Amino acid sequence: MRYAPTKNQKFMQTHINKFLIISVLALTISSKTYTQTSSQNNDIWLHYFGKNMLTKKLSFTLEGVARFANGFSEKQQYFIRPSIDYQLTKHLVGSLGYSHYATYVYGSPAINKTTIPENHIWLQAQFTHQFGDLKITNRLRDENRYVGIAVKEADGSYAIDRYAYRNRFRYMLLLNYPLIKDEKKATKLFGILGDEAFFNLGSIKSTPNADSDVGATFMNQNRIIAGFGYNINPHHQIQLSYIHQNVWNFTDTIEESNPTVRLSYYTNFSFAKK
Repeated sequence: MRYAPTKNQKFMQTHINKFLIISVLALTISSKTYTQTSSQNNDIWLHYFGKNMLTKKLSFTLEGVARFANGFSEKQQYFIRPSIDYQLTKHLVGSLGYSHYATYVYGSPAINKTTIPENHIWLQAQFTHQFGDLKITNRLRDENRYVGIAVKEADGSYAIDRYAYRNRFRYMLLLNYPLIKDEKKATKLFGILGDEAFFNLGSIKSTPNADSDVGATFMNQNRIIAGFGYNINPHHQIQLSYIHQNVWNFTDTIEESNPTVRLSYYTNFSFAKK
């Protein structure tokens, strides 16, 4: 006798299929073309994410990351990312945020000639659903990027001359499942698995100039994520993750394939009146 899948089973299968499709798409696009040079860096990312409830629905979030390439031997990137978030429905949070990046010269070959600053204004929608113990998060972010353009000086060095506008869309699917609970049934240890894809929006150009709104490739980055987290208490959490990051540069001449370890510290506080 055959049983029809339940609504929850169909929903979970849809998200598993999404994860597989994104991963296969990233692997397909990451196939090296004859014009690409491959680069690999063994990265370490130190990550902080703090959520602060201001009212029952309104919150302020501050995120910051220091990234290093090839152990701690080279600075790779840092960013700071504040945002205002609002709980629109039980399952949906909307955010308006700003990001400031600095990406350094690292790796061989290096993508950058000098440190590149970026400023982003972004909008985000995050959908979260719970199916028993399994939590599924879908996150969509539209980034309006203002990227520093480096020009060569007379002495051979490079300096930031101006900023170019570029638009990028990000989609992340993340699964979270508890592994160990305490005597009060609160989750202590949990596992995470997910994928995040970054897409350049605009008219793809085979030979873009520095001021083009989009580069030579639709895919900008992909990150496959797997790891564990531990809830110290309701306000503090740590995570240790492995991320396999693929990066395609603006002209699609260099592809980075970076095994990455990320150590994250999360805080969650409420200043809302009870």
